[in-house]
Amino acid sequence: MPTTADLILTGGDVLTIDDAFSVARAVAVGGGRILAVGSDAEISALAGPDTRVIDLAGRTVLPGINDSHLHGAAWALTRPPFALSLGHPDVRSIADIAGAVRRAAATTPAGQWITGLGWDVGYLAECRADGSRRPGRGDLDSVAPDHPVCLTDFSGHMAWVNSRALERAGITRGSEPPAGGVIETDAAGEPTGILKEAAQALVQGLVPPATVAQRKAAIRAAVAALHAEGITSYTEPGLGPGGAEILGGGLDTGTLQAYVELARAGQLASRVRVLLLPAPMGGSASDVADGLRGLAVPDDVDPARLAVIGVKVFADGVPPNETAWMREPYTGGGHGGLCVHGADAGLKEAELAEMIRVAHAAGYQLGVHVTGDRAIDAVADAFVAADRAHPRPDARHYVIHGDFASPESLEKLAAHGYGVNMNPAIKWTIADLMDDVVGGERSDYQWPVRSATEAGIAVCASSDAPITAPDWRRGVAAMMLRESKATGRVSGPGQRVPLETALRAYTVNAARQDFAESWKGTVEPGKVADLCVLGGDLRATDPHDIPGLDIDLTVLDGRIVFARDNASE
Repeated sequence: MPTTADLILTGGDVLTIDDAFSVARAVAVGGGRILAVGSDAEISALAGPDTRVIDLAGRTVLPGINDSHLHGAAWALTRPPFALSLGHPDVRSIADIAGAVRRAAATTPAGQWITGLGWDVGYLAECRADGSRRPGRGDLDSVAPDHPVCLTDFSGHMAWVNSRALERAGITRGSEPPAGGVIETDAAGEPTGILKEAAQALVQGLVPPATVAQRKAAIRAAVAALHAEGITSYTEPGLGPGGAEILGGGLDTGTLQAYVELARAGQLASRVRVLLLPAPMGGSASDVADGLRGLAVPDDVDPARLAVIGVKVFADGVPPNETAWMREPYTGGGHGGLCVHGADAGLKEAELAEMIRVAHAAGYQLGVHVTGDRAIDAVADAFVAADRAHPRPDARHYVIHGDFASPESLEKLAAHGYGVNMNPAIKWTIADLMDDVVGGERSDYQWPVRSATEAGIAVCASSDAPITAPDWRRGVAAMMLRESKATGRVSGPGQRVPLETALRAYTVNAARQDFAESWKGTVEPGKVADLCVLGGDLRATDPHDIPGLDIDLTVLDGRIVFARDNASE
């Protein structure tokens, strides 16, 4: 490494996130690496005639943020100009959504698709006023009778469509849903226009996919937006044939191709780790084996920028839709279930275990989407069984979401070095809704970050964008406060964690998930110079105010890739 710095940041609060959570005043960067961390005097001594020196004036420096579960391409493709933005507070009612669709229909040729993402019944005025009111096809038929409409909810696990879309998909009274899917019907047996889990694909698979060129433009836009959030690394959690009909097709092999082309051209300004998605919801072990054939990143791509490290599998659904597989029933009845191939629960559990075994035996890390306590228990057991059949040191499999991970499963995961990737901003978003779905006690426990940490798991936290915005500051505040977005009510105070734990979840723990903690994730000499500079003193900030802290600078490989106004002067 060079002995003279290219860039020096001095006079700040440098949170290294090392094992001791050391704090320094300044950091020196050279040749794309961290040269030194220390006092102002120690670091200033490394300045040369061409060194750029920035006075932090008390601002906080962190390692570049790693959003370890973020659908980057899909996030961009499900926002304007590609799709309608239907999240709260952009829309607050079914009437608002109908208005947005009406305006889109006025400028879209008849017969062409109108799509959108982000609606949440917990924030729609009509649904809040009347607990039995739900969106339906009639709400969309009246404003877009000549266009097929498909609006995906905030979770990505439920679609709201109109009659024209149902007609194109051939969904009528008596239509059978695919394995792992639900076609909602009314009292007369007619489709309501709500499709859950694998049933979404019946309509979403008809929406014309974006071109590779459009995906490349979307990825570039996403990376630039992530730089403005201090994010320098992220995991694309599921690209492959199994994603062809999820989130507008933004998770299919075309997106992987777009990433490869950008990386080859030196135009991928982020560190992207990919989980392959060989099997769709409702898939099987043979789907996993078949889907993995020929699915990889070429050897001529810089692995520090783009690398495939694992395989994603869908185990069950999501609790708000009552499709997560739970031991105790939902307040409205039912236990949910696994969304894999199989005629009954026992066969599905065996199929899930075989899917995990196949990917494990092929040498991949596994990230399994699983939310219900019964499903998580099954996944933890399958991880252990797969390693017993095909021993692999340090496989680092992990549970994605892990909403209701039991203490027993957390201990089992910790004992084998497996992880959990949780979504604190989703907890913030849905806490009040979940009281009605699973009852107060289980709702309080949902996303047990503290229990997982105390069990010995290196917990990761992520946005799951486009499910929530890629705002890690909101996630940190949610982990520390456990307050709800809708009412501010505390949900599960016993699962609160301190700032240090929350920051590790977005930096060094995420680097560990990437098998990259030796070269990124902390501010230590020799590691890559990926940094995030906040516009204030993070440690002195009330947790309620953390989401309001500006991102002043983002540094990738020692180069400033984002600067707010005059923040770099």
